[in-house]
Amino acid sequence: MKIALIGATGSVGSRLLDEALSRGHVVTAVSRHPEKIAPREGVTAVSADINDATGLASVLRGHDAVVSSVRFVNFEVATLLRALKAADIDRLVMVGGAGSLTTASGGALADAPTFPSAVLPEARAGAATLAALRQEAQVNWTFISPSAVFAPGERTGKFRLGGDTLLLDHAGKSHVSQEDYAIALLDELETNAHPRQRITVGY
Repeated sequence: MKIALIGATGSVGSRLLDEALSRGHVVTAVSRHPEKIAPREGVTAVSADINDATGLASVLRGHDAVVSSVRFVNFEVATLLRALKAADIDRLVMVGGAGSLTTASGGALADAPTFPSAVLPEARAGAATLAALRQEAQVNWTFISPSAVFAPGERTGKFRLGGDTLLLDHAGKSHVSQEDYAIALLDELETNAHPRQRITVGY
């Protein structure tokens, strides 16, 4: 596939880039700092502003799919969707957040008293983005939420997929490595198994 990866220099984005290239995909790595992307076969680094629909559309045109790995507080999903439509692209896979996942008590994780206040604005913005996507009829989107603890780690290839509910392991911990998350996201991109759905990844 020819993939446009927005946010390719971030912690998650860089792992998505590695996973995509390892599978033989051709990637346009879109970043505000393309100079940070090391030259490699199969990747083209370009600069674009996710908040400029017209400029972004010119970069996205000709790709099979778009992957967004950008903090929700840094963009408006309506602008991104306009860019996709202008570029005639109907496939979007988005790195989601855990804050909007439902816990065992029935509420959102972000509403829990122990949820870190420092990341609450990002969690709220992620929930609003998901709500907007659920009203989108033209673009075929998938929103992939990680588990509560989401950090660099080991690529094991062993994980579970869920829906709108936070996944817990046998010890009651909600976690997934960014490396295993990247596997799950590229799997979804290739198979389109969950069109217009939110899914989650965890151990």
